[in-house]
Amino acid sequence: MWNSEQEAREEIKDLVGQYYHQFKAQEMDHSDFRPGDRISYSGRVYDEKEMQALTDAMLDFWLTTGRFADEFEKRFAEWIGVKYVHLVNSGSSANLIAFSVLTAPELGERRIKKGDEVITVACGFPTTINPIIQYGAVPVFVDVTIPQYNIDVTRLEEAYDPEKTKAVFLAHTLGNPFDIRAVKDFCDRHQLWLIEDNCDALGSEYMIDGVTKYTGTWGDIGTSSFYPPHHMTMGEGGAVYTDNPLLHRLILSYRDWGRDCYCPSGHDNTCGHRFDGDYGELPHGYDHKYTYSHFGYNLKVTEMQAAIGVAQLVKFPSFIDKRKHNWARLREALSDAQDRIILPEPAGFSDPSWFGFLISVRPESGLDRNQVQRFIEDHNIQTRLLFSGNIIKQPCFDDIRGTDAYRVSGKLDNTDFIMNNTFWVGVYPGMTDEMIDYMAEVIKEAVK
Repeated sequence: MWNSEQEAREEIKDLVGQYYHQFKAQEMDHSDFRPGDRISYSGRVYDEKEMQALTDAMLDFWLTTGRFADEFEKRFAEWIGVKYVHLVNSGSSANLIAFSVLTAPELGERRIKKGDEVITVACGFPTTINPIIQYGAVPVFVDVTIPQYNIDVTRLEEAYDPEKTKAVFLAHTLGNPFDIRAVKDFCDRHQLWLIEDNCDALGSEYMIDGVTKYTGTWGDIGTSSFYPPHHMTMGEGGAVYTDNPLLHRLILSYRDWGRDCYCPSGHDNTCGHRFDGDYGELPHGYDHKYTYSHFGYNLKVTEMQAAIGVAQLVKFPSFIDKRKHNWARLREALSDAQDRIILPEPAGFSDPSWFGFLISVRPESGLDRNQVQRFIEDHNIQTRLLFSGNIIKQPCFDDIRGTDAYRVSGKLDNTDFIMNNTFWVGVYPGMTDEMIDYMAEVIKEAVK
């Protein structure tokens, strides 16, 4: 028998490590790859450390946000370079929280109200846009550039309405930063909030005036996703981060039911005034633990997810390096096919941590995107489209298409081009050089 709980815990974790090496390690080993074997666009990269951390959290049986969440938030904040990090249960929830806090009354004249406008793009993932529409604000769609696949910053002033525009909400497309210099300058001049959806770009860097920082830290709020295909994983999970103390307090409130209290789970009376406050029309001294200042949610992460994240964060720098290596190798291999396909290019002043490799077929070459994609898929290589293509064309817009629920600034020609001609393949860190080279051969064959 064990002499202590700690001794038991360590033996159990040691057995989990043995289990990983005997039964799971082969999933991470692609050294025996042969042409024709399945190549996924993304995947989990892990070892016994994640499984042992998950076991450690399970043995605590605290389950909700606790010590592992606290540890991850602290380490992540130190790594990415922000003051405040708050874990949530998904990247979509992170975007929901990031937008919701900007509707808080505490923000005064800068508060986003129903009918106010938020500049964004139609070419991207829906959850960058959904919170705007769900709240009753108005997304203003601006076209993108090719081959960066990010907002065309020359269209920002045209999209701006001095009476209605309150924020800019943009994602860094597949790891490639948008022109942060231009967007931030635009937001600063017009006193607009900037939300960076960093869910596909964790680890990307951008330089302004000689200062280099990670994407997600230039705006007022940044968001990340830890869904399995993303740069690092918790299974599900996400994060919202900021340097602004007021936004930090609001993020906590909206994430945790909208409560006014900021006590961590399992703790009471952190403020020392639990029973002596006056709030709304409640009786004097109403328990601060059950005082609600906002219409919030419960979007906390679990301890098990956070424990996986703590282990993943140690490996994360190597994940970034491998993504950059795979992207560069694939681009070099496809460089002689540029008469038939458009290859992606990094934004100026950036060092992207790539999520995927975007390819647009040139219609003038006679190529059809769907046929090219089918050929690649038939060779057991997974492909993906650039998410919604043009969100306005999606069925979710059927009931509001042509109404004042959204606005289009100018034309969306490049957005429509991407919807019809663009797809992408993966560069995730589990890929070997042999997999990248085979993928390049198949793509070149597909676009002959």
